[in-house]
Amino acid sequence: MAPVKEYALLCLENPLLDIQAVGNDDLLAKYKLKANDAILASPEHLPIYEDLLNNYDAKLIAGGAAQNTARGAQYLLPPNSVVYLGGVGDDKYASILHDAVKAAGLRVEYRVDPATPTGRCGVVITGHNRSMVTELGAANTYALDHLEKPEIWALAENAEAFYIGGYHFTVCPPAIMKLAHEAAAKNKLFALSLSAPFIPQFFKEPLDASAPYWDVVIGNEAEAAAYAESHGLAGADLPTIAKHLANLPKENTQRKRVAIVTQGTDPTLVAVQGEDAVKEYPVKPIETEKINDTNGAGDAFAGGFLAGLVEGKPLHECIDMGQWLAKLSIQELGPSYPFPKQAYQSS
Repeated sequence: MAPVKEYALLCLENPLLDIQAVGNDDLLAKYKLKANDAILASPEHLPIYEDLLNNYDAKLIAGGAAQNTARGAQYLLPPNSVVYLGGVGDDKYASILHDAVKAAGLRVEYRVDPATPTGRCGVVITGHNRSMVTELGAANTYALDHLEKPEIWALAENAEAFYIGGYHFTVCPPAIMKLAHEAAAKNKLFALSLSAPFIPQFFKEPLDASAPYWDVVIGNEAEAAAYAESHGLAGADLPTIAKHLANLPKENTQRKRVAIVTQGTDPTLVAVQGEDAVKEYPVKPIETEKINDTNGAGDAFAGGFLAGLVEGKPLHECIDMGQWLAKLSIQELGPSYPFPKQAYQSS
């Protein structure tokens, strides 16, 4: 197996600083939060970030779904294998974010918007519940001008694989499409996550514009069902949806598309373009008492899977790497990976 090229994987989405802390009912009541919920921050919620930093034992994580995935892929790959793009502000939260990604060994090239605060996600943990309050901030201001900077586009030209988090369809579809065209023209891998049910529901047009360029598409059962609902396949079972995704028209005919549907603890479904069978891969068992936090498990799966692809491993081993990393992640607090690093061991 050939050595991994430097910065072979380039990821794009919306970076957030995750500020996670164990809280209590009084903290939830103070900000009118539900114990288990995920909301966008209103003005009344904005003080929570400083509150968590100053008054609680907060854990700081370089978050945002695709940044979680990028950290996961870098966790398994040799140093200097992954670079991540997104938008941040010019503030202390961006500085903390830089420190967090540096600790994870991830290279980032952020577009800085000095007029907008860095995106943040405050996470209040009470028992097994998580209440998440997100302010997208500068993550929402990423623009094509950053990707087209000569020094940034040189990274895209150098990369052999691209990974797009679906949340970026709400921010800058032109950047997604520029990478898609680069991938198809030069036979590079173009992988995409559906990310959330609302993406195929409410961002159908830009999602569908990118579909011919997908070499890999990943979604969970809820995202797959939402895609089916918005594309005339309502009521179809998950294997049928996976097969449909795999066999959509494709621009780059040198690669067969792979469609993956994860189902939590149920088997991972994998459909390959032109193949009748939809394969099932049982997830790795884990003792209940070892499960700490399932948030970000899908991001971790994508990270392990992409690491395998970048290393040129066969599909079944890439799936195994994804499941292995997801199992590691759910034993940590937040979408994290244990340090010192653990080496991947195949099943």
